Amino acid sequence: MPEQALDELWRILGLAVVAAVVGLAVGELQWALTLLLLGLFGWYYYNLVRLQRWLQKGRKYAPPHSWGLWEDVFTGIYRLQQRARKRNKRIVKLLNRFRESTAALPDGVVVLDRNGTIEWWNDSAERLLGLRYPQDVGQRITNLVRHPDFVGYFNTGRPDGRVVFESPVDDQVVLSARCVPYGKNQELLLVRDVTMFRRVEAMRRDFVANISHELRTPLTVMQGFLESLADDRGMSEDERRYAVDLMRQQAARMHRLVEDLMLLSRLEAGEREPVFETVPVPTLLAALRQEAELLNAEKKHRIHWEVDGQLHLRGVAGELESAFLNLIVNAINYTPPGGEIRVRWYRDGDGAHFEVRDTGIGIAAHHIPRLTERFYRVDVARSRESGGSGLGLAIVKHILSRHHGALAIHSSPGHGSTFRCDFPPELVVEAPEQDGDSPLTSPAA
Repeated sequence: MPEQALDELWRILGLAVVAAVVGLAVGELQWALTLLLLGLFGWYYYNLVRLQRWLQKGRKYAPPHSWGLWEDVFTGIYRLQQRARKRNKRIVKLLNRFRESTAALPDGVVVLDRNGTIEWWNDSAERLLGLRYPQDVGQRITNLVRHPDFVGYFNTGRPDGRVVFESPVDDQVVLSARCVPYGKNQELLLVRDVTMFRRVEAMRRDFVANISHELRTPLTVMQGFLESLADDRGMSEDERRYAVDLMRQQAARMHRLVEDLMLLSRLEAGEREPVFETVPVPTLLAALRQEAELLNAEKKHRIHWEVDGQLHLRGVAGELESAFLNLIVNAINYTPPGGEIRVRWYRDGDGAHFEVRDTGIGIAAHHIPRLTERFYRVDVARSRESGGSGLGLAIVKHILSRHHGALAIHSSPGHGSTFRCDFPPELVVEAPEQDGDSPLTSPAA
């Protein structure tokens, strides 16, 4: 028997002895013992009522004061409540930590029972699957995500592996889902957005196909002429010269392609931040003007130059030259002969801008978002005829990204195109105008 109960028993026996002695002294033993029992009953009932009221008020209140066994009962219950409160706080902290960690996950997490009924999900699952609280709690997951591949995955007993399907929220988003056993008769449904992986895989396939096609044509030409030269079939001097010139052109085309690929690879790698220096852009554009005149000798476009001679830029001179030259060459190549091209280097409240505007055939709106993809061409035949590699705008995009800038494209069929490089104000450098940096305003024939 516990010590407290034994003490209480001795206390009751002591009271009984006292009541018996008093009863014998007054000659009313029966009444004395009856009064003792009534007193003990009243005491216990009083303490039971206090216990019940205390429990009703809540565990935050201190326990009632008493003595004897009831004091131990009140104190024991209070200690149990305190331990339970501490344990509940720890559980709540763990639960909150779990919720915070799962909420921070980029992947969706859904807790299901063995029947596929939803019990809980994190924020990413709500975003990817379109779940809504609280109406979706207790719903079967297949009633809310009804893609045939996903439903088939569940109906076949959740086999090992993953299922790939379009998001019920946005059919342009591709999701990958997998079920993992969890707890007792529960499952975790893990959902991941694999849209970017799919796009990268598609870009990789397109890249391999495009680069193979780009190399096949010049190699085929060179192989055919080399076989003819090796057979020595009595080619005339003019035919031999034509063959050598054509092979030289194809070799130069492959060289440009390799150089562009290497440059693009270095830009995309982004292994370290570029070291910026003050670039005298007016001087750079003066050199590009001479190169543009050579390229424009055959098409005879009217090229107008408007250059702010005091506007310099912090950046990498070689990269800026490559970006500007790509835009000028594109305008020359894709504008019909005798067209008009305007090249501007200016600034406004938003920063510095390099703009090339032409009067070419223009570009349809649905092509514009993809123009900076590698090897993407609006007109494949015209692009290959002009000798373009399909990498120029991709290179421009990455160079501008390294310079914290952006490429803006405005075009419509029949109204020409405008390509503008936007640089932030913090890269702008105002320099005194030099004799060689005076604004270029005269057209170049």
